Formats: sequence, C-alpha cells, structure tokens
Amino acid sequence: MLSYSISTPVQAPLSHVKELFTAELLVKLSPPFPTVALQRFDGCKKGDNVNLVINLVFMKVTWSSLITEDQETDNEWYFIDQGVKMPFGLQYWQHKHRVKKTSEGACEIIDEISFDTRNAFLNYLLFPFLWGMIFYRKPFYKKYLSLVNAL
Repeated sequence: MLSYSISTPVQAPLSHVKELFTAELLVKLSPPFPTVALQRFDGCKKGDNVNLVINLVFMKVTWSSLITEDQETDNEWYFIDQGVKMPFGLQYWQHKHRVKKTSEGACEIIDEISFDTRNAFLNYLLFPFLWGMIFYRKPFYKKYLSLVNAL
C-alpha cells in the first residue's frame, strides 16, 4: 500500500470552504484528460455515494466511492471516501478530505490518500498518475474556494 498527502492553503474560513464542497466543485476539479462525468453525488456525509465515469477515449471506466466517515469540530472538518468500484487494478482506495482552520479567515485543505493494487510494481506505476490527479486540484482549490479570488 502507498500513501501520500497534499496540502493547499486557502484564504477563506473553514465554514465557507465546507459549504462549497459540492458536485459543482468536483466537476471543476476534474482534469481535462481523461474527461470525467459525474453520475452521482449524494454529498459528503457518511453513507453518501459518489460515482464517476472516466472516459479514456478507447473505453469508459467507472469509479464509485462511499463516504464512510465525516466529522466536524470548530477547527476541522473532514470526510473519507472509500473506493467501492475502481479502475486501473486498484483494490483499495481511501481519500480523507481534511479542511483545517489555520486562522479566522484561512484554512488548509489536506488530501490524504492511501491506495493499493496488491502489486508493488503496479502501485509505483500508478503513483505518479494518482498523485498528479490530486496535485492538479491545488490551483482550483485556491481559485474557487478562496474569498480573495471571489471578489
């Protein structure tokens, strides 16, 4: 199993960022290739489902996740999506989406990922793609979630 974490500072209060974690944001966070179609987005609470269809030109694959946990305090909000049906030989996927308050008007989005294909070679082969998929989100988090850019 491989794990990694990517952190992005955002100039907005935690409550504002939480409010904007919607289907619309998920669509904006998707890379231009491969194209991703959102089939289902129930939300970010335990028991919610998220289903995506990834168009690889020569075939379409489904990625389905279940939100297995969510929690909120005054200083942090998070939810965990667990892969249910995944492409690319993935046998395990867990993505903890954390939003931590860093000051009254700012927070940090932390994406914590763990995945496994049950094949070390394939894990390392997929790592750059999966890391890049999350790293790609950084400028979009800042653009769509920061109050500085919303004015």
